[in-house]
Amino acid sequence: MIVVTLPYPISANRYWATRVVTPKGGRPMAMTYVTPEAKKYKEQVGWLMRAAGVRQPLQGRVEVDIKLYPHRPLDWAKRAKADPLYWADSVQRLDLDNCRKVVNDALKDIVFGDDKCIWRDSGEVMEPDGREACLVVTITPIVK
Repeated sequence: MIVVTLPYPISANRYWATRVVTPKGGRPMAMTYVTPEAKKYKEQVGWLMRAAGVRQPLQGRVEVDIKLYPHRPLDWAKRAKADPLYWADSVQRLDLDNCRKVVNDALKDIVFGDDKCIWRDSGEVMEPDGREACLVVTITPIVK
């Protein structure tokens, strides 16, 4: 099992970009690419995974669990007083599904060969607890 705290992921809107290219003598076509910001995030993930002892991608099926910790706003106490149970619902954060796409792409070729190796996938948005916004990912090989 691998458990690593990663930086808060970038938005999927900033991870991939699309532009229209027109080859010489050809028809215009849309091209989707990974942005420089995404490459930097993937590089950070790679360094953190190597620091955690990951030297090569795991073989076979894996389970990926994500705990997303959003930034706690300065007015969190006021929000908590007004709505003790659900104050964190109003905190600006990434959508969990888009976060999962970005993180899985960043882990690809570092922790697992391809995201088709992910057989179980879970995630949870955590209540902001004062730590810097981050993501805790747990990757567990599935052994039969």
